[in-house]
Amino acid sequence: MPPIAPTTPARRAAAFLAAAAVLGATAVPAVAAPHGPAAGHAAHGHGGYGDAARLGYQKTVAITVTKRVFERGDTAVVDRYVRPDYIQHNPTAADGSAGLKALATSIHQQFPDAQYDVKRVISQGDLVLLHSNVVLVPGTKGASVIDIFRFQGGKIAEHWDVIQNVPDTTASGNDMFSTLSSPRVSQPLDHRLTQANQALVTKAFDELMVHKDLSALDRYWDPGYLQHNPQMLNGVPAAKAGLGGYFASAPQLTVTPKRIIAEGDLVAVHSHYVNYPGDRGAAILDLFRVRNGKIVEHWDIIQNVPETSANGNGMF
Repeated sequence: MPPIAPTTPARRAAAFLAAAAVLGATAVPAVAAPHGPAAGHAAHGHGGYGDAARLGYQKTVAITVTKRVFERGDTAVVDRYVRPDYIQHNPTAADGSAGLKALATSIHQQFPDAQYDVKRVISQGDLVLLHSNVVLVPGTKGASVIDIFRFQGGKIAEHWDVIQNVPDTTASGNDMFSTLSSPRVSQPLDHRLTQANQALVTKAFDELMVHKDLSALDRYWDPGYLQHNPQMLNGVPAAKAGLGGYFASAPQLTVTPKRIIAEGDLVAVHSHYVNYPGDRGAAILDLFRVRNGKIVEHWDIIQNVPETSANGNGMF
């Protein structure tokens, strides 16, 4: 939820980073390689062991592919877990598994010490979301990246991402990645509340961002909620001031949610923000944490939609 229009990152670094984030590799602790045809055949489920196993399988595949492709330069894993007709929405990358392998090889050769530190992973239905700190050159802050993967028949079939450079400082003093609300863990909790939390965030986002009703902050947000947007302070009063100013400066703003992904207490909203008619706008991923029926923490990533795309699919 940006208080102002998003900024444009440095061109060369952003181009490499956007390319590298096609499958955001990870520094998540090693996991066992997936086995079996995939539990990923089912598209959308809402409970039971089979559903949990399928979601776990999808997470494992996403992590396995990203780690082996970008940290090890292993492109054989693409043949095993990525469909040949892979659909790409990263505007700098071509469609298809062949394009992904070529890109991965190039990135690995240019940035052999790149680190993909995955901070949190959630999965729902046929989608997996990875939130990562991507550092191409050791010693730099890198970028905050969210990758979304769609699975089909147990393989990765489609990919979206949103990328934003990590700034040197933030208004709140909070970094772009940590979990500050209690309990301070990054994995999703309270899985029995997934549907309730998704419904709450969907309604809250619609009232606040789509309909621009600032009073929604009083109904759905904890007064002291924690903010990871680099330009925003903590708390509802700061959110009202920041968003109020943004709405006033962009009276023709339209916000169109494209997909919502929830697991436990974490709910992500992937949206297209357009400030005025004819504006290409921005791809924004808002990630919310819900505890005890209130939104208590927020992370986001903002990327301007470019004029051209290497694949013609658009970012959404």
